[in-house]
Amino acid sequence: MIKIKDLAFSYGKNEVLTNISMDLQPGKIYGLLGENGVGKTTLLTLLCGLKKTQTGTIDTDGRDPWKREPALLQDQYYLPDEVAPVNDKARCWARSTGKFWPNFQLDTFDKIIREFEVDPEQKMNTMSAGQLKKTYIAFALACGTRFLYLDEPTNGLDIPSKAQFRSALMKYTAEESTIVISTHQVRDLENIIDPIIILDRRDVLLNASIEEIADKLYFDYGTTLHPDALYSEQLPGGFIQVLPNTEKADSKVNIEALFNTVHKHKDLVKNLFNHE
Repeated sequence: MIKIKDLAFSYGKNEVLTNISMDLQPGKIYGLLGENGVGKTTLLTLLCGLKKTQTGTIDTDGRDPWKREPALLQDQYYLPDEVAPVNDKARCWARSTGKFWPNFQLDTFDKIIREFEVDPEQKMNTMSAGQLKKTYIAFALACGTRFLYLDEPTNGLDIPSKAQFRSALMKYTAEESTIVISTHQVRDLENIIDPIIILDRRDVLLNASIEEIADKLYFDYGTTLHPDALYSEQLPGGFIQVLPNTEKADSKVNIEALFNTVHKHKDLVKNLFNHE
């Protein structure tokens, strides 16, 4: 388990994260959402130990990520948004780099990269941006770590590749893994991310499972506008509207509408989900 308590971080006088507290459970794929500049990438780099907490603590199975202990490093992987075009064949690079992760499986890397329709014998610095991203994703999944942090993994991927990514993520990660995915492309991942974390500037607006969200908010896909809707958006043939789920009715959570609702009613939503 990852325990984040009273976390704060700033770049000079620019506060990015303030008083962030939450637990990240094993066996979950967390969707980390937020506008540009709210600290999503900063949080991921703090989680993997590339940055040091200035206030507060991060506890990953009893270890401080900043200490960079081999026992934790070998069981986590961070994939940034931008990846380096290495002057080496993909398979050769994976074989040599994978030695740092005891659970890395070259056979698994080969399977995933071929499912991504990328040639493992191609030099990485001759690949397109999408091919290169898929190579790194294949490597990240093949490392077999219990903690996986992905920053905008679907950026640069075409529509078939996004489907391949979703399939590979579900197929090649262990059930007990803790996965945190930062993304703006919620439609790419809405069927696999659960719980949902929404960051605001220096605050956590929401950290809830899809089940919890559906219990407290109702997503209406009808043709009639509701005057008490917290958020509404016109769609072809009707509306998507979000209302308090006072009747405890079943509905399908729309993550984009959820995100817009949370940002329009920050205090209301925080109180709704923090109320015991």
